[in-house]
Amino acid sequence: MNSASYFALVPAAGSGARMAAAGTAKQYLPLNGHCVLHHALTALCATPRIARVYVVLAPGDGEWNRHDWSGLAPKLSPLFCGGQSRAESVRNGLRSIAAQVDARDWILVHDAARPCLAPWQVEALLNAVGNDDAGGILAVPVADTLKRGDEDGRISATVPRAALWQAQTPQMFRHGFLRRALDAHPEVTDEAAAMEALGFRPRLVASDPANLKVTYPADLRLAACILQHRGEDQ
Repeated sequence: MNSASYFALVPAAGSGARMAAAGTAKQYLPLNGHCVLHHALTALCATPRIARVYVVLAPGDGEWNRHDWSGLAPKLSPLFCGGQSRAESVRNGLRSIAAQVDARDWILVHDAARPCLAPWQVEALLNAVGNDDAGGILAVPVADTLKRGDEDGRISATVPRAALWQAQTPQMFRHGFLRRALDAHPEVTDEAAAMEALGFRPRLVASDPANLKVTYPADLRLAACILQHRGEDQ
């Protein structure tokens, strides 16, 4: 029987330079009546099994209080301890909440710029991982043919796509294991890579492409269409 609790941690201290948004960090860009970050938090706060959702913000974040978080307030806690990288922000967040969680509790790390997460995807992750100490991540099988490019912008190889998956978030791991993994491997770009480096084999839980990450302006338009189709633009 799983007696561990579930918590979400959303690193949101980055600037999102590739969006070229005139000085506005991409997590605060407007999207269907709210900012991107608000949408990213919605499914987490709406999941009954998640006890609390922590948002890791830059120490000097002056934008957070300009937005209305009252609809998510019962579960939402901002942490102004973000770092220079995603891994550092997650590490700082895990350290900040250490007194409030147990080493065996589950942490779901979710991208601040992934606004189209659906409640069914969160539940699928929780159910599929269960009590597996290796944890797991949402992901989708790679559908497109992959090409490796060279320094001249030409194809150097075609990469077989069989058994390749595109990682998404949330990525779900035990608090104690994840802290140890990120302390040992601060260079990683996602939590699963740190766990893999310790010898764990996280579970791949099938998601869908709608759980996209907003990186470029076109992604923001696509996210707006997805949310509007779901009726989440009110």
